[in-house]
Formats: sequence, structure tokens, C-alpha cells
Amino acid sequence: MNLSSIVQSTMLLAAEAGEETSLFASLAASYKEGGWGMYPITLCLVILLAILGDRVYMLYFKASINKAVFMRGLKHYIFAGELDKAISYVAGQKQTPLTQVVKAGLMNVPRGEAEVQAAMDEAALRENPKIEARTGYLAMIGNAAMLSGLLGTVSGLITCFEAVAHVSAADKGTILSAGISEAMNCTAFGLGTAIPALVSFSVLNGRTQHMIDDINETAVGVLNLVIANKDKLRSGGTANPAAGVPAQNLPAFHQ
Repeated sequence: MNLSSIVQSTMLLAAEAGEETSLFASLAASYKEGGWGMYPITLCLVILLAILGDRVYMLYFKASINKAVFMRGLKHYIFAGELDKAISYVAGQKQTPLTQVVKAGLMNVPRGEAEVQAAMDEAALRENPKIEARTGYLAMIGNAAMLSGLLGTVSGLITCFEAVAHVSAADKGTILSAGISEAMNCTAFGLGTAIPALVSFSVLNGRTQHMIDDINETAVGVLNLVIANKDKLRSGGTANPAAGVPAQNLPAFHQ
């Protein structure tokens, strides 16, 4: 790399840095021109970011699990009739609402199918709110930001009309310009906060519904597995009489 290339690269980086600085300076100036109407919009933005960070972490990381891989491992133990190992397998997985529901069902297998269903229903009622929590606030924040922007717009227009009616001709242009700037900046910042909030609500609400559907589907699948393999689970596995392998005794199902 020759000297001219280094100089050109340095100048390009300096230009990009200057553009970024100019962008932030422009945003700061627009925020100041927006007047008091920017404060409720800023509050909405802060709450939006807090809720968004919490929900993204919960739905995409903390409560997320590969359902197909999880069920494949669980079926291995259920088909083998190894209930204790199935429970240990679930307990050793990442603790998510789905695994908690399945674990509750497996813990009640010796009591019968009705108890398995009741235990999973109870666990689902306990775990589903953790998935659904606070997502609905995003839509409210979006609407609040939009209305806050509208409030700032009305305030700016009021300033403009007062200038037309009561201010001298020398000052009228300046006050009109300030009022219009306040109205437009509040509108822009309000929409800039509301649109991401409503889009985030739609995306996260879809993710929430998908996870709840997975829990319901998995609960039904586990119940069907338990019913289909209840004889194996009752005896602790399918014994091979020719090999003389005794079956492990577990508490029997209550029909």
C-alpha cells in the first residue's frame, strides 16, 4: 500500500466520521427545536427499549429450546419404558416453559393419564404468562408515542396561529418558523418511536403465540406417548423373557 492510498483511506474515514457527527448534531438540533413535546416521546422511547430488550432476551434466548431435538431424546426413554431416565433427561435440559410443562407431566405418570394431563395444564397456566408478559405494552407505547407526537404538533400549530394573530410583522416570520419546526419535529420523532414499537409488537406477539402453540403441541404429544407406552412405563421397560432380564417395577397406573 503506497502513501497516496493511505492518505485516501484516512480522508474517507474522516469524511465518514464527519457525516456521523453531522447526523447526530442534526438530530440534537431537531430534538431541541421540538420543544417540550419531545419529553413524553423520549419517555416512550426509553420504556420501549427496556421492554424490547427484556422480551427479546426472554423469547429468543432464555425460553427458547429446539423442540425437535428435545422430543427426540425424550421419545428414546419413553419408548424404552425408562421413566426415571426420562425425568432426569428433562430436568437436565435448559429450564424453559416447555420443559417445565413436560417435567410436570412426567412426574405424575405413576398416578395415571388424567393426572398427567392435569399437571401439564396447571404447569402451562403457570408458565405461559412468563412468555406473554409485557409484550402487549409495546402496542400501547406505540400509540402513546404517536399521540405524544400529535400533541407536540398541535402545540406547534397553536404557536403559529398565535404568531399570526398577535405578533408584530417583524417577529412573525421567526415565530412561525419555530412553531412549524416544533410541529414537524414532534411528528417525526413520534412516528419514529411508534413505528418500531408497533412492528416489534407484531413480531414478538407472533413469536409468543408460536411458543405457546409449541407448548400445547408438546403437551399433547407427551400425553399420547405416555398412553401409548403405559405398559412399558408401568413395568419399567419391556423385558426379554428369553434373556432372563427382569423388568424394573414402578408404581402402576391408576385407571
